[in-house]
Amino acid sequence: MHTRKRLMGQEADGGFVAMPGGFGTLEEIMEITTWSQLGIHCKPIVLFNIDGFYDDFIKFLDSAIEKGFISKKNGKIIAVANTAEEVIEKLDNYVVPDGRFTLQWGNQ
Repeated sequence: MHTRKRLMGQEADGGFVAMPGGFGTLEEIMEITTWSQLGIHCKPIVLFNIDGFYDDFIKFLDSAIEKGFISKKNGKIIAVANTAEEVIEKLDNYVVPDGRFTLQWGNQ
């Protein structure tokens, strides 16, 4: 599993778009977000919130930010889009948020 995700991270030139999914999708979202937080990559991460699928997950993230478990700056790592057009816009206009770690891991 880790090898597949490592390859996904290396090959995703334009960023990551999370479609609605189950446990595997949520795990991948969180791992790729953590990789961004640690400075392993600086690619955009967009939740494609089709029919409000991610509304409760977004509320959870907002609550974690409000309670101080996620910094406000790191809360900007994940972008949210409700339409395909917004997904493209978020990918094209993504700005890497301040406050991330700057680990130098290389290709090990």
